[in-house]
Order: sequence, then structure tokens, then C-alpha cells
Amino acid sequence: MKSVTEFEDEPERGEYSTRHQVLHELLVNGSATTAELADRLGVTPTAIRRHLGILEASGQVVEKERYVRGRRGRGRPAKAYALTDRGRSSFFQDYDTLALQALGALVEAAGPEAIVTVGERRYGEVEARYHQLRAEAPDADPVEALAIVLREEGYAAHVSEVPGGHQLCQYHCPVAHVAAEYPQLCEAETSMFARLFDTPVQRIATIAHGDGVCTTNIPLGTPNGPHKREATRA
Repeated sequence: MKSVTEFEDEPERGEYSTRHQVLHELLVNGSATTAELADRLGVTPTAIRRHLGILEASGQVVEKERYVRGRRGRGRPAKAYALTDRGRSSFFQDYDTLALQALGALVEAAGPEAIVTVGERRYGEVEARYHQLRAEAPDADPVEALAIVLREEGYAAHVSEVPGGHQLCQYHCPVAHVAAEYPQLCEAETSMFARLFDTPVQRIATIAHGDGVCTTNIPLGTPNGPHKREATRA
């Protein structure tokens, strides 16, 4: 049997401690079970459970039932851990406060519409990079191309197929605290998605509004959507 001291914090692994690695894994890839975290980080499930217990007690992670599509098998519901707002805030920097102050001054001087201009300029850079990737690889999946650009910008974006289209999930938002105060930034991002795929998209959740992930549904069969090349070849 292990002694109590053997369950103390493991030594630093490079830049991050194991506990911080757990937080980072949940930030980048979304919710995960104890077994999944242990496998990804190369530590025992017992050690992961201890770290998760401490993180849960400090309010940085929360245990929740994992959603399973289709009929669930027998046994206990799958449980997974996800970051809370407090856990996510550990990755934010002091420049969030500075950004809020700067935008507040901008609104006072130029009015609320100035935030729309800021959002359009910010996402204009994302658009330019997206079009560059599409020109370099025209046969690549357009939604995955967007996810690549978003990952480059720190959004931890992943794409999955859902009935009727694709779902784009952003497990981290570098401007979440700012967007919570100025939702025009989220609206500008949603407009950009619709513009890139030339179709209305459905934003069903945002980190800025208290959800654990920004989630957008993108329908299939649109002019610039995921199945454009299949329809053309047909």
C-alpha cells in the first residue's frame, strides 16, 4: 500500500505540474474521464483522482454526466470532468483587465458601434488566414480549415459530424472575459462563420455566456460548406 507521502504532488514535468497539465488537457480537449486523463498524461488513475479531487474542492473542475448519443448500455452513467469558470480563469492574463478598460474608454468616446468595428477587424485577420489555407488546399474540408485557423489563434477548436452537418466546438476562448462584457464580439464571430460558408449557422452555446464550450452548428450542402466538392464531382 502506498504511503500518504507517495500521493503528494509529483515533481514538475518541464514547465507544468501534473495538476496544471490536467487543467490544460481539459481546456484544450474538453471534458474527460479519469481513465482518459490518466492515459493521456501517463500517470495512474489513482493519482489523477487525487488531483481531480483537489481541483474540484477548489472549484476549478466539476464532475458531470457525459452525454452519450443513442441508447446507453447497462451500468452507471459515464462521468467526466470539465473546467469551471474559475478553472478557465487560471489561463487568463492581466491584459484582460486592460482590454476591458480600453474598450470601455472606446465605447465612451465612440459609442457601442465601435465594438462591432473592433470585432470585424479582429475576425478579418482570421478570414484572411482561412482563405489562404483554402487556396493552398482547395480540396480540404472547409470546416476543418477554419478549425485549424482558430487553433492557431488559441481557440482550441475541434470539428465533429452531427446529423445534418458539422459541429464546430471551441474549448477555449482567449477573449471570453471581454466577450462576456461585450457580446458584439461573439456576434461578429458568428457572422464571420456564416460569411465564410455562405449559409446561416447556429450558435448554440458560448463560453462568454457561461457555457463550457462555444458550439456552432454548420449545415451541409451549402455553396462553401463541407460537401461542396462532393456535390461538384457528382
